[in-house]
Amino acid sequence: MNNATVSDRATSSPDRFFTLPVMVLIAASFMLGMSEFVVVGILPDIARGLNVTEVTVGNLVSVFAFFYAPCTPLGSAITARFPRFATHMTLMAVFLAGNVLCAFAPNYPVLLVARLLIAAVSGTLVAIAMTYANDVTQEKFRTQFIAWVFSGFSIASVVGVPAGTWIADSFGWRWTFHLISLLTAVLLVVMVIVLPRNSHPVKVGFLSQFRLFFDRRIQLGVIDVVFGAAASYVFYTYLTPIMRDEIGVPTQYLSLGLVVFGVACLWSNLYGGKLANRGRGVEPLARVRPIYCVQAVCLCLLAFASWVPGAGALLLVALGMLMYLQNASSQVLYMDVAAQSHPGSLNLAASLNSMSFNIGIAVGSAVGGVVNDMLGLAWLGPVGAVFALLAAGTATMLRPFIERK
Repeated sequence: MNNATVSDRATSSPDRFFTLPVMVLIAASFMLGMSEFVVVGILPDIARGLNVTEVTVGNLVSVFAFFYAPCTPLGSAITARFPRFATHMTLMAVFLAGNVLCAFAPNYPVLLVARLLIAAVSGTLVAIAMTYANDVTQEKFRTQFIAWVFSGFSIASVVGVPAGTWIADSFGWRWTFHLISLLTAVLLVVMVIVLPRNSHPVKVGFLSQFRLFFDRRIQLGVIDVVFGAAASYVFYTYLTPIMRDEIGVPTQYLSLGLVVFGVACLWSNLYGGKLANRGRGVEPLARVRPIYCVQAVCLCLLAFASWVPGAGALLLVALGMLMYLQNASSQVLYMDVAAQSHPGSLNLAASLNSMSFNIGIAVGSAVGGVVNDMLGLAWLGPVGAVFALLAAGTATMLRPFIERK
């Protein structure tokens, strides 16, 4: 069976969304998410294993994101001029090599290099996955496809991160990366079999694609996502220590706590897909403003989580449910604005959510590290609330760009 047949079959049933190619792309985002986020769950194990502090290991999150952010648009703009399938498989192979290196890293510097290797290709892999939308599903499923590809990361939080944490507790943190490497190798084989091989190479120059960044709507969308992600990652980077030291979750139940938080994040991504259906262009993201305000209140209340641990646990669940509500809406903004005004930059536009979100991760986790060092875990929430309010303000600035019907 050739790949054209697989692709045709994937799109021939207008009422079927979960085709095999769609599920494979969701699985790929799951692996990317597990590899990126598992450090949060096994942070103490890595610190003990490499004889470094938890804050030092926490810096892996911010350094990963700082490297991820510039590599994503650059990689997307470069790879847009090459055959999509071959590029996709090559970058997946690099991702696999990075995880293998993590598993065998003898010290922190080698682990850091391995994480940077993974960061260099992860954002571009997400952007490439977005470009399959028209080939593996119908137009009416567009926002659903975007939401589910992003949800692969949330599923990683529900299943992958807790599983990785349990494996690290039981067999050592290196076995977590062995599992990621094995699953990635299997997935790579399946991707070769089922993904369509047709390409959509851009016909504009490399630098010409970056004219997209001069569009005010794109600028505000990027800034909004940066602030929104930073609001969450000020505390999320230290989620395990917060559950352990502030909420009082026993060590043996930390994995269960991560599962519950991951379920909340999964709901957030999927419901975010519904929010993205509220209009086109900038409108869905502009309408997320009240959500940022609610997030700011919850983050402020997180400072008092240790006073009433049960309420603190519920507060973490609420924050998980708010964490990714902007994702699909921001992706709609980038893709719609590019399609309308910058059609030669569609591949680059597909990368902007990953880029901006990881800038936010980098900023939030770096600020969180400073706050944790200087003030303690209890202050992470209030500092995150400042970023949430900045996101709400940026969303307000998008409202004049909503097209009047």
